[in-house]
Amino acid sequence: MSNHPTAQPTGAEEVTWDLTDLYAAGDDPAIDRDLDAADAAADELDAAYRGRIATLDAAALRELLAVYEAIRERAARVGAYAYLNWAADTGDAARGALLQRATERGSRLSQKLVFLELEVAAAADQVAQAWVADPAVAHYRHWIETVRRYRPHLLTEPEEKILAEKAVTGRNAWHRFFDEAQATARYTFDGEELTRDQILSKLYSADREVRRRAAASVTAGLEKLRRTTTYVFNNILADKASDDRLRHYPTWITARNMANEVDDAVVEALIAAVTARYDIVARYYRLKRRLLGLDELFDYDRYAPLPAADRRYPWETARAIVLSAYRKFAPRMAEIAAMFFERRWIDAAVRPGKQGGAFSHGVAPSIHPYVLMNYEARPRDVMTLAHELGHGVHQKLSGVQGMLQADTPLTTAETASVFGEMLVFQDLLARETDPGVRLAMLTSKIEDSFATAFRQISMNRFEHAIHTARRAEGELPTPRFDELWLETQRAMFGDSVTLTEDYGLWWSYVPHFISAPGYVYAYAFGELLVLALYARYQQDGAAFAAAYLEMLTAGGSDWPHEIVKPLGVDLTDLDFWQDGLGILEGLVAEAEALAPAAGGAG
Repeated sequence: MSNHPTAQPTGAEEVTWDLTDLYAAGDDPAIDRDLDAADAAADELDAAYRGRIATLDAAALRELLAVYEAIRERAARVGAYAYLNWAADTGDAARGALLQRATERGSRLSQKLVFLELEVAAAADQVAQAWVADPAVAHYRHWIETVRRYRPHLLTEPEEKILAEKAVTGRNAWHRFFDEAQATARYTFDGEELTRDQILSKLYSADREVRRRAAASVTAGLEKLRRTTTYVFNNILADKASDDRLRHYPTWITARNMANEVDDAVVEALIAAVTARYDIVARYYRLKRRLLGLDELFDYDRYAPLPAADRRYPWETARAIVLSAYRKFAPRMAEIAAMFFERRWIDAAVRPGKQGGAFSHGVAPSIHPYVLMNYEARPRDVMTLAHELGHGVHQKLSGVQGMLQADTPLTTAETASVFGEMLVFQDLLARETDPGVRLAMLTSKIEDSFATAFRQISMNRFEHAIHTARRAEGELPTPRFDELWLETQRAMFGDSVTLTEDYGLWWSYVPHFISAPGYVYAYAFGELLVLALYARYQQDGAAFAAAYLEMLTAGGSDWPHEIVKPLGVDLTDLDFWQDGLGILEGLVAEAEALAPAAGGAG
């Protein structure tokens, strides 16, 4: 249940996941049995193959990788359970202890197995070429290709083991500490103590005074944590700089780009294209100011709904909306998404101690994904449900690729989620005839798309600034973070939104900066890619849906540009991003045209 008495019912109060498909409970003896079995199998693998992987023919290599994959999957079940169990209640000491134990055991297992990837990477080119050309190892072809890309950045086995061991009490520990500090933080509002997600939701209130006071409450709460978050950020930045130096990465973002399987030039083209069109953002928010009848738009006004958008969606209604939109596109998508509701693969209730935000955790191919969200019955929560179920469907379909190739790079990982949102939005819009409601829906969608494309790139610019500054200036004080945050955010809004000095501290709650440095541009990548894909769907209809599901099923079994190529998209074209940006500009023009008919300012 929600932890403040005035909360309206959402219908999701009892929607919690069932983790027994993984383990019966946190003290299930099967957890230790699986960890011990994975350790034993790793020891056997080491004894049988160490020092001779480069001598294996393709058939023998396939046999080795099948065993390796099974070990990794067994360990992944334990790690997933420990994390999901903890995310449901981050304040529970026993859950935290299990997560730490799983993390430590996982690190030890990785150290035992690190020799395998090092030997695959070190094999002579002619040996590797023979492997990937042989049908016997075709299933693992792309995994071999990606492992070998890291050849210039890998260290010796003893060094790799030391880094894995120290990460447990290094960046992994800081990440967990940050998440727990954020989950247990409370924000005072009208005498109530709210979670971060609950207070942030009030920024979507139609009442400007509520928004203003909510923003002040957010700032006050972040102010209490500023010493903690500043110290955590500095340590994460220093750790990343150390890793990049040891592994000879030329820039702070290179490792992320390699993991995303995209060239630096493609990412640079994306960033340049988006930042060059910040004028679209300013144009929209000038319209938003007129629609709200305000003389000046402040940071806390950005998400103010238009009057016609003041709707609530109980859980069952949201479920029906998402499944209906998915079914119209492809019945198979709806069938898979329905399993999440029917088999309790979703935790949607808002409660104290639960991790904020939302995610879909893929777990392992032999199981199924789990979705976490904090459902408050707002229109954006329906979109979040569509987003995370898009991830879930993607993860379920790609499971056929096996543990080593099921996961996609972050860039294409966001495709299914953002596409799911677009399906739901277009379905709802098609049902609506009232111009005021249509305008409210359209502005909400524009703001979501801006948050996914423009805002994420502005956050990438902030990340670039803090990584660069930390390496040049040493430990950064809080005001320096504030300065760089406001500088990069103001660049996006121009003179259309007034950012208060209080807003300068709002960098300090964004988890992606801690958990996955460099992550955020992937959202923009996914958003602009989806806009292009949706335009293709409107042209091709049912034929597109079949090809789209094939793309999801491919998972991470090939390079991203190859996986999307059958859908008519060329990710290697550095001008590709202009198509999606043009669509966003068109949405703003559509809102401007609709405003007079809806009774708003033209």
